[in-house]
Amino acid sequence: MLRRGRKRGMFLRNFLLKPWLALAKRNRRVLFIDFLLLALAVYLGYALRLTLLITPGFRTDLLQAIFIFPFCITAVCFLGGIYKVYWPQASVEEYARLTRYYAFGSALFLCANFFMRSLSIPRTSLAIILFAGIVFMGGARASWRLAELSRESQKRERQERKRALIIGAGEAGAYLARDLARRASDLYPLGFIDEDEGKQGKAIAGLPVLGKKEDLTRIAQELEIQVALIAIPSASGTRMRGYLEPLSQLGVEVRVLPSLHDLAGGQVEVSRLRSVELQDLLRREAIELDMAEIDATIRGKKILITGAGGSIGSEICTQVLQHYPAELLLLGHGEQSIYLLMQTLKDSGVTTPYRPFIADIADTKTMERIFSNHRPDAVFHAAAHKHVPLMEENPREAVRVNAFGTWTLADLAGRFGIERFVMISSDKAVHPSSAMGATKRIAERLVQSAQQIYPGTLYMTVRFGNVLGSRGSVVPLFEKQIRTGGPVTVTHRDMKRYFMLIPEAVSLVLQAGSMGLGGELFVLDMGEPVNITEMAETLIRLHGHEPYSEVPIVFTGIRPGEKLYEELFYDPDHVDRTKHDKIFLSRLSPEPFALKETIDELLNPELSDESIREGVFRLSTG
Repeated sequence: MLRRGRKRGMFLRNFLLKPWLALAKRNRRVLFIDFLLLALAVYLGYALRLTLLITPGFRTDLLQAIFIFPFCITAVCFLGGIYKVYWPQASVEEYARLTRYYAFGSALFLCANFFMRSLSIPRTSLAIILFAGIVFMGGARASWRLAELSRESQKRERQERKRALIIGAGEAGAYLARDLARRASDLYPLGFIDEDEGKQGKAIAGLPVLGKKEDLTRIAQELEIQVALIAIPSASGTRMRGYLEPLSQLGVEVRVLPSLHDLAGGQVEVSRLRSVELQDLLRREAIELDMAEIDATIRGKKILITGAGGSIGSEICTQVLQHYPAELLLLGHGEQSIYLLMQTLKDSGVTTPYRPFIADIADTKTMERIFSNHRPDAVFHAAAHKHVPLMEENPREAVRVNAFGTWTLADLAGRFGIERFVMISSDKAVHPSSAMGATKRIAERLVQSAQQIYPGTLYMTVRFGNVLGSRGSVVPLFEKQIRTGGPVTVTHRDMKRYFMLIPEAVSLVLQAGSMGLGGELFVLDMGEPVNITEMAETLIRLHGHEPYSEVPIVFTGIRPGEKLYEELFYDPDHVDRTKHDKIFLSRLSPEPFALKETIDELLNPELSDESIREGVFRLSTG
């Protein structure tokens, strides 16, 4: 008896206990879950056959079946090795094995139901139990498989997507985070950087606010950030540079949302993100304008814009259209630029009537015909030759267009009773060292002369420095040189220039033009001058290269007519503030002079280029 009992114990230990202990902890949990699901199948079989509250006559059978059925199924599956299968990666063969052993277990349960007198399960309930059992067990395993596939997909997706950090947890940043979560993107955001003390440690759009600007380097290193997204459309250039410099040193790619001006009327979306551009680093605080005053100057009136196809002229068109003029008269000398402007207006759905004119502003008869036939109410004069070295080689053309062309328009404006005439001038007109600058200074004097001759028309000049992105700007040249591997050519290491974004400059031109009372020389606040060498270095870094080592910078020497530093005023002590803090009024306005005694002489075909240069410098200084 003792030997027989010992053998029985060894059998139980070898065939039941050892396999159970050998099961991984995970698979023990699977067996337990199966037991519960099979017990639920038994209850469901009775509940659907009877009621949710099982009638007293069947409760004993229910309790027996709740233990016997799960035991039969799990015991057979256990002995068949079903609980050694890793179900999240199971294939069709494993599910076929499960079905087979489930059938064996079901047969065992049916035998128990047949031979046990104390167990009597209704046939309908029996069918429901057997069906529900395999559905529950198979469904649970299928859900694990799907969950594993989802986790693997998310893990793979995270590995493939770039780890991103959003700078700015304001409305733009929150919208951007939600858009990243909604759509497929190459970016996987991990959190925010924000300066607001109240947002620290909080979650916005499902992402944590990880720290402030001073924590940026540490967080980027700890989280192995690959891309930083600057979502602060109102950020100034100084603030943008504060984020860009530490990130570029870590080799983190930086993308940015456009400025508020560019986002106007649009949504904050992933598709709006773009690489950082030089314009972003030169942003200044948003300018407040007296829109009512500008509106009164433009609304319901015919506006003539010269140089309409150029960088400044086309932006004037865009901003003037926001004030609902009666008609736009688009005057340009280059047919391609005017054609492109018209395509832009057409594509943007402009409903204001506009007329293109391909003509030379120095062509007196053509200009007179345009004024006579169309009678504009205001003129924004942006047409000019602006390229300094080219005008040094062609001083007669600089005189013909910049000086004589300006006088032609100013004279016609007075003769036809135009309300306002606004001329765009240049900082190169101050102490000019080039033919181009000298002719712009002469143009300023001619506008003053027109004001004395035609007091019924309000003449004014708006002077400012370089605008970023214009055709004559050095930036497109630098970018082209960087794309080809360099070298980037800078004339002098210490050369500085004033720069302003085109939309900002034009908005101030419209503001100055609307508040002028006649005869003013307005000067725009250009901020601090920018070192051209530093600009070139920044552009190279924005393109992902190191200046000098990867893309060389070569200093070519100052070209004829160029200056190291530009000036905005002849005498800073003779400058008045206006009601707008970004617009100044120069009290040293240029002295007017008579046209016939000056310009006609310089256009004499017998004069040499050198004589013309001498003449323009003499006239520009009065």
